[in-house]
Amino acid sequence: MTSSHSRLIRIIAVSACLAALGLVGAQPSSAATKTYGCGDYPTSKLPDGRNGGYWTNISARGSWTKKSSACRSARSLVRAYYNCRRKKGVRGSCHNRTVNGLKCRESNRKEVSSAMGGEIRATVTCRKGSKRIKHDYSQGLKRT
Repeated sequence: MTSSHSRLIRIIAVSACLAALGLVGAQPSSAATKTYGCGDYPTSKLPDGRNGGYWTNISARGSWTKKSSACRSARSLVRAYYNCRRKKGVRGSCHNRTVNGLKCRESNRKEVSSAMGGEIRATVTCRKGSKRIKHDYSQGLKRT
């Protein structure tokens, strides 16, 4: 066998190994992370009218197998987060608290004046492992 012939065989063998590794790496993971948009909380279920606030842009990311279970968990967390906040008053916050087993943080919190007496707006992200539940809320400040 000539040196050029054995070199060609080595190149083909290395290429075949690299191709096989590429195919193995390209297979989808069985525990793929999915993101589900759950929309807004149904207005018919909002507590206390305007003083209950609005919960919008609810999304769930993680290892849920169905959108229905992901969104049910997300809506349950949003409601529990609201209850945690309201225990501290109309301007209350549950930043850095564990709610329904997930660690929650608020970001972009701002107080906005309006003709209706003002409101607080914030984005909340709650996490545990690969699971993330995110939502925005607006809380009316005027007491009715």
